[in-house]
Amino acid sequence: MAKASHSLSETDRRIAAAMLASPRASWRTVGRVLGISERTVVRRAAPLFHDKTLRATAVRNPVWFPDLIPLALRIRCRPNQISAIAATLARRPDTIWVDILGGGDEICTILFLDGPDARNSLLLRDLPATSAVQSWTSHILLRVFPAAFDWSGGLLTDAELMSLRPEKPGWSDSPGGEDTSAPAARPTALQPLDHALIMTLVEDGRASYSDLARRADTTALTARRRLEALVGDQVIRLATEVDLARLGIRTEALLWITVAPGGLEETGRELSRHPQVRFASATTGSANLLVAVAAADLNALYHFLNDTIGALPHVTTLEVTPILSGVKRTGLVRPGSL
Repeated sequence: MAKASHSLSETDRRIAAAMLASPRASWRTVGRVLGISERTVVRRAAPLFHDKTLRATAVRNPVWFPDLIPLALRIRCRPNQISAIAATLARRPDTIWVDILGGGDEICTILFLDGPDARNSLLLRDLPATSAVQSWTSHILLRVFPAAFDWSGGLLTDAELMSLRPEKPGWSDSPGGEDTSAPAARPTALQPLDHALIMTLVEDGRASYSDLARRADTTALTARRRLEALVGDQVIRLATEVDLARLGIRTEALLWITVAPGGLEETGRELSRHPQVRFASATTGSANLLVAVAAADLNALYHFLNDTIGALPHVTTLEVTPILSGVKRTGLVRPGSL
C-alpha cells in the first residue's frame, strides 16, 4: 500500500500529471494545454520542484548500452531488517526501483547491472553474504511495453496528452527496451558529449540548455540539438518522479502474471495501455509478465483485477503483491525514505 501523504490541489495535480506526460514541457505549453495562465503554472510548479515533490530525471535505454543487464529481483528478508536492506539497495547507483512489498518481508528491485561481472557479484557474492536475506529470485526484463510511460494518473484527457506529446517515440524491441511497431535502427557509439549530457539529465531532467552546455563543455545550441537527438533516437527516456499519494492514488501493487506464450505480446500491449498501469514488462521466470498498477483505492484495484485482468484470454495465473512503501523510483531515492 502506498504511504499516505498530503494531497495536492486539483490544479497542482494536473500540473504534476503534465510533467509526468512531458517532463521538459515549457510552462507556456503546460498552461496552454491545461487552460491556465503561464504565470499560474510557474507559481504552482516551481515550488513543487524546489521542495522535490516533483523531480525530473532521465533513464537510459539498455539497447544503447549493451553491457547493461535489466534485472528484477524479488528478495525475501527478515522482517526486522527489511528497511535496512531496502535502504542499502536504494543507495546503489544501479537500482532503478526499490519497493517493499506484501507483508513486510519482501523487496522488489529493478536494476540496470553493468555487465555479467556486476550481475554475478550481486547474485553470487553480495546477496548470499547478507545474513538478513533469506532467499531471492531473479527475472531478466525481456521487453518493456511503452504505452504505460504515457501514464498520467487519469488526471489528463486523451486530447491533453496528445497536445503535450504529439510525437511519442518508443524504445526498440530489445532486452529492457520499449517495444514499438517501428523500432529504432541499431545505434552507433555514443560520444563523450552525449554521456556528459545524459549524466546531467539523470541528475536533473529539466536542466536548462545553458547548464547542459556548461556541464558538457559545448554550446547551448549544440546541447539542445543533442538532447533532442538523444530523446528522438530513444537513447534515454525523460521522466518525472512524484509520490503517487500526493496525486490521490492510495493503492499500488505489482502483478506477477503467467501468460500463455503465444499471448504474451498481445497481453503485454493491452495492459500497458490501461490508465492504471504504470509499467509492464515481459520477464523470465515462472511468471512471464510483470505489471505495476496504481489505483485510487482498494476498490479500484479489485475492479482492475476482476474486470480487466479477468477478461484477458491468455492469462493463466496471477499473483498480486501490494506495495507497502516505494523507497526508490526511476533511479531517485524518495525524500524521507532512508
